[in-house]
Parts: sequence; structure tokens; C-alpha cells
Amino acid sequence: MKILHTSDWHLGRTLYSKKERQEEHTAFLAWLLGTIREHAVDLLLIAGDVFDTASPSSAAQKMYYDFLINVRKAGCKNVIVVGGNHDSPSFLNAPKDILAALNVSVIGNATENPEDEMIVIKDRQENPIAIVCAVPFLRERDISRFTEGENYSDRSKRINENIRKHYEAIAQLAENKRRELGVTIPIIATGHLPVAGGKRNDDDGVRETYIGNIEAVGNDIFPDTFDYVALGHYHIPSVIKDNIRYCGSPIPMGFGESGQKKLVYLIELNEQRSIETIEIPVFQQLESIVGDKNFIARRLSELKKSDSSVWVEVIYTGDEIFPDLSSWVNEQIADSNIEVLKLQNRQYLNEVLTQVDTAGSLEELNEMEVFDKLLEKSSISDEQKTELKALYKEIVDGLRLQDIAL
Repeated sequence: MKILHTSDWHLGRTLYSKKERQEEHTAFLAWLLGTIREHAVDLLLIAGDVFDTASPSSAAQKMYYDFLINVRKAGCKNVIVVGGNHDSPSFLNAPKDILAALNVSVIGNATENPEDEMIVIKDRQENPIAIVCAVPFLRERDISRFTEGENYSDRSKRINENIRKHYEAIAQLAENKRRELGVTIPIIATGHLPVAGGKRNDDDGVRETYIGNIEAVGNDIFPDTFDYVALGHYHIPSVIKDNIRYCGSPIPMGFGESGQKKLVYLIELNEQRSIETIEIPVFQQLESIVGDKNFIARRLSELKKSDSSVWVEVIYTGDEIFPDLSSWVNEQIADSNIEVLKLQNRQYLNEVLTQVDTAGSLEELNEMEVFDKLLEKSSISDEQKTELKALYKEIVDGLRLQDIAL
């Protein structure tokens, strides 16, 4: 049995509110169909964050549905889609009965019955060949109840423990189902959550998922029952354990990922498990240029000579005062295929916080990111910044607790 693990497509995403990513996503999905066909994939796992927003554009929806129609033509009989924290559960679930006719199983959110997330995969002769515990992003309201008077530490422990219990419960259900079927077949799980050991960048757009002190859960929440755990949420490929992996996003979410290799995993489960890494081509070159005037000029010249289409961010870090950075950069890239999407002059970063400096509109920043930007402008020690961040987070979490209680 061959399984392909992908996640975090973020269809409909823009780069710094300036550039549409539709061409990149279209190219990726075409490549993915070719990869599925080439490797005769039996099961495609999409581990959450199919869309970038809860209300995706019609163009993003069309890409998604066109792909699901074409994936069957590519020879893959089974597709499982689980919701991520960016996805709207109701939006994903709405067409699930129609998609079931294409052998596409959609689990937008957890329900009161974990058995709803258990899917038996069958071959062309209708013989069971695997059991998938298709666990979506577990929202706090889906797995636990708010307790009045609970402090942050207790709340974090409660959420963590309930995530563990959810995986234990569905693993037990899968083991029972395997015994009932009377065949030794692999059990696979999905997850869309932060797991310790996962990697991320500052500008990757990954949202924090749980209120409280949970930054990441331990990999021990996954029972040994699972032969493979396909994770989503973090955009950088990470091997937590050999059988527990993040495949990452298919295209860079920001310039911090511009030099990283993007990939999917091909898992073959027979008598032994084998995992192959398949690298995704670069569909649009991104580059971060950070340095003084000479370095920036030299690198822009090199890119200009290559005549490639390149989106760049330019961050000036030189000691020389450079008040006309924008016009100077525009002169350097004239008559080229270079497009500057972010321009930052560190000389003025602490003096004024502009839209360019924040690499997008205020609506794109969460509460902590806005506070971080304000702290960057202040001449205070790192120790004070850490203390202020902790106090500010308590205030924000407290306000959210009040909203939930209401």
C-alpha cells in the first residue's frame, strides 16, 4: 500500500497582501497529480489547512474541487481530508456526502464520537488494507469544557490531557476494528497541531492554536498503535520520530522559507515500512537579501543577469544612513524580472512602524505580533521584554476566557 502525505496548502493565500499565489498552487496541484500517477498512490492524506481562510475565494474553491475530481483520474482511489485551524469545519464538511461518491472522506472537525474519524481503506477488490484515524485539528470546545476559576496552568494540563485521551480512544477503536476484520493491516493517524520537535519561522503565518501555556504537545500523545502519523500545521518538514512527520507546506509561506526544500512523503506499508521523500519543484523563486548597500547591489545585479522571475525582500542593515533606499532599489531592478515585495531600512525601524516594516496590514497581525512590534521600538532589556510579553499574554488570554465564558 502506498500513501502520500501532504498538508498546509493554504489555497487562497497572498504574500504580504501583495501577490496572489494562485499560479504557484495551480502548478503544485498539477505536479501532485503527476506524482500520484507516477507512483501509483493508493491513499492521499491531506493533513489540514487546505484553505488559508475560513471563507476561501471562488478561485481557491475551484482549485480544490478540480483537484479532487482529477485525483481519481490519476489512479488514486482514496483521499482523506482533515480540517486544520485555518479551515472552517462547516465549509469543509458541507459537500462531504457528495465527495464521498468520489471516495473522498472529509473530517472537518471532531465530534462527540471518535468513531466518526475512523475510516477503513479498501483495495479494488473491496478487501480492507488499512485503517485511518483521521483526526482533524482538535479545537478546545471539541475536546474539553471550560471550567470557571481555572488558572492557566490547570487549563493547559486539561487541554493536553484531553488531546492525549482523544488519540488513545481512537487508537483503541482502530485496534478493535482490526480484530473484528480479522486481518493484520496498518493503522495510520493524522494530526493538525503543534508537536514538540516541529520547526517554524517567524514569518510563516502559523497561528497559535491553544490558549494557555501549551506551545507544543509531546509526541508521546500518539499511541504505538499507529504505524504512521501524518502531521500538519508547521510549514517546515520535520521528522519527529521516523513514523511521525510534518511534511510542511508545498510553497513558501514567507521569505523565511525561501531557501528551504519543500516536499511530500511517500509511505509504503507492506511487511516493512519505507518512507521516501519527494521534493517539490520551485514554482516561483523567492529570495531574502539582507546586508549593506554593496551586498544588496551585488546580489540584485546577479539576479538581474539571470533574467529569472524573482520576488525579493530587501532588508538594509548597513551603518551608513540611507534615506532614499526605496528609490535606489528601484533603480537597481529597472528593466528586470525582479519584484520587491518587502523593503526594510533597519536604520529607521525603531523610529517609525510603517506598513512596509510590518510586511502587511494590521489585520494580518495577531495581538502578540503587534505587541512584539511595539517592543522592538522600545529601548528596554531582553529580560524586561520577556516579562512584559508574559504579562501581556495573561491579559489577552484572560479576555479570551471571558469571551468563552459568555
